[in-house]
Amino acid sequence: MSIAERFSAAVGDVSDADLAGPELLPVRLSRACARMLGVDAAGLSVLDSSGRRVPLGASSDAAEVAERLQFTAGSGPCQTAQEHREPVFAVSADLHRRWPTFASLLAERTPFRAVVALPLGETLAGRGALDLFFADETAVTGLDVFEAMAVGDLVTSALGEAAVWSPWSPDGGPAWLHGPVSRRRSAVWEAIGRLSLALDTGAAAALDLLRAAAWSADRSVDDLASDVVSGRLDPTTLHPGAADPPR
Repeated sequence: MSIAERFSAAVGDVSDADLAGPELLPVRLSRACARMLGVDAAGLSVLDSSGRRVPLGASSDAAEVAERLQFTAGSGPCQTAQEHREPVFAVSADLHRRWPTFASLLAERTPFRAVVALPLGETLAGRGALDLFFADETAVTGLDVFEAMAVGDLVTSALGEAAVWSPWSPDGGPAWLHGPVSRRRSAVWEAIGRLSLALDTGAAAALDLLRAAAWSADRSVDDLASDVVSGRLDPTTLHPGAADPPR
């Protein structure tokens, strides 16, 4: 069987009824990637035209956590692959050398010790990337890079075809751009707006404040942003000089 035929079969094998909706296509594709490439987990994300990192879906809860940790840290292999359009191969030593904050969070909160990030072709949503996660860093050398890149191209094609033939979201764009993890991330952009207004600061500075507060509170940016949007957290408490920082 060709790579395309095996990938199609892998997608078909993801038969969980809970993943049937068009908005969950990235989750199905991530699971198929992990299964076909023999990695511990996989995740998909895009970097949109505004430079915002949007997660699309992942093959496991741990992979979702890894993406949130990378976003909280502000840098990592996936973002590097998206920005420079080159594959990134990072075992534990590489992660700690290039992205120490992310590496520490990844080691503390997930079983993963190595990441391979592959840039995908551009979609309507932006520049995509496929993250492959490894619990055993020595397994990275066993990855068939040619096959992985081919699978990445097939993922891009699947997302593009779905954008044409599947229903679009009322929020705009293809349905797969508005799955559960991407909706969760949207709270961050709303929180940034509220923080910018409350503290009279720019969006980039507001995101930096969210990241710093999340780091000091041992939380993710997504969790902290959710508290801001829901009203559980007063955005003025995120100011560096605030008397009561978030917990």
